Amino acid sequence: MSTDAAADAAPKSEQEILSTYRRMQSEMQGLVQNLTKIEMERNEHRLVEETLEPLDPDRRAFRLVGGVLVCQCLSLHLKFNFRHGFIDAETPPDIFIQVERTVREVLPTVSEHRKNLDIFVVNMKDKLDSLQKEAAAWKAKYNIKTQEEMDASSRQ
Repeated sequence: MSTDAAADAAPKSEQEILSTYRRMQSEMQGLVQNLTKIEMERNEHRLVEETLEPLDPDRRAFRLVGGVLVCQCLSLHLKFNFRHGFIDAETPPDIFIQVERTVREVLPTVSEHRKNLDIFVVNMKDKLDSLQKEAAAWKAKYNIKTQEEMDASSRQ
């Protein structure tokens, strides 16, 4: 459900106003958590890029999977119908080829993924900013006070 639609509809009770505000807060918290995960992944990609750039382009590439270092390979399963002499999807694989990937092949992929993550992070930050503004406007419109704000005003 869009928060714009919720903000446009006039709430009927104080409880609906507060539940809408809590939902906005919860949505912002979820966005922040996802943004943190994506930024960590982006930083890992950047670190891999920085590590691979000075290496020999013909060096074999490895990948860390679940704490185990495995060869970065392309696996090709070819299904060949010997009777008709063409590749056929119905026959079982007859030929299995494993091609090792090199730094030259892996580095552009890692760079592209990092660039996509950069774009995604910017989009998520924009969404978070708009949601924060919307929540602040909702809070101001209905004069919502958090517990901390109420405690601070009572101390004064």
